Amino acid sequence: MASTLATPDSVDDRVSTRSVGVRLLSRPEIGSLVGAAVILLFFAATAAPFRDINNVGTILYGAALIGVMAVPVSLLMIGGEFDLSAGVAVTTAGLTAGIFAYQFSVNVWLGMVVSLVVALAVGAFNGWLLMRTGLPSFLVTLGTFFILQGLNIAVTRLTSGAVASNSVGDMDGFSSAHAVFASQFKLGGITVKIIIVWWIVFVAVAAWFLLRTKVGNWIFAVGGDAAAARAVGVPVKKVKIGLFMTVGFFAWFTGMHLLFAQNGVVQSGEGVGKEFLYIIAAVVGGCLLTGGYGSVVGAAVGALIFGMVQLGVVYAGWNPDWFKAFLGVMLLLATIVNLVVKKKAEAR
Repeated sequence: MASTLATPDSVDDRVSTRSVGVRLLSRPEIGSLVGAAVILLFFAATAAPFRDINNVGTILYGAALIGVMAVPVSLLMIGGEFDLSAGVAVTTAGLTAGIFAYQFSVNVWLGMVVSLVVALAVGAFNGWLLMRTGLPSFLVTLGTFFILQGLNIAVTRLTSGAVASNSVGDMDGFSSAHAVFASQFKLGGITVKIIIVWWIVFVAVAAWFLLRTKVGNWIFAVGGDAAAARAVGVPVKKVKIGLFMTVGFFAWFTGMHLLFAQNGVVQSGEGVGKEFLYIIAAVVGGCLLTGGYGSVVGAAVGALIFGMVQLGVVYAGWNPDWFKAFLGVMLLLATIVNLVVKKKAEAR
């Protein structure tokens, strides 16, 4: 008796494999990488100083100042929340360390510890109030933004009689702290600020944490659907408070760089508007405003784009007034591109 073998007409989607191209398109950072390459080639062709190897350190430094804070902001956005107080929180951290050390005549490191406690407390307060009230993080952190902005100016005027803190440049502990947070070294012909090294380390650790740990999976889950994540046992409250405290820690770190890079003095009005730069870097890097999708590496590339454009405009001899307009266009284009790429990747 003859027998025939039936050949299945289709392959089960559950065991099908995607092509390399589709997998690349599904990565959140792919759009920012393409954008960074285009901007690099553009300014290399139009601005001679941009091609000077000695200016690479300056470009990377500008990127790192945004990139360090873009790390926790991107994690928070993947978790479905915003922090509009991140910019002034950096200034609060620097002011707290400087004012405490100066007013109480203590070692600068002690002032830094007090500042760290304050920064973590601000982050915990944001997260707790968000979870307690159910208010949007936009409103909660906007309120914190105004509180910190007012305190920064009022307390600084009260203690120093001016809009800047008293210098702690000659106090105990300043030199060692400066070496950790604001030193620099030569690498070939490039001057490398230590914060660039810290930035690279932070991005690598955060990317590993996000993609290779259980808590990283929780962050994606609470950003995608908090109710569903809670239903399967994800501690949503702890995750979100932890993300806000992470922003607080990085605000402290950046504030310490600010303090020691400026010879122990911090201007009380600094930081206003920086929160939007952190968010732009994260969005350009592939983070969706709706949460549940994004990349720390992409946010780092977004910060690099910021650094290249910021100095590329100057090196090209253009009017720097156009820079803010470019940021707005870049934000809109990145948001649209990220959505289109994500939908096409999911369709395949």
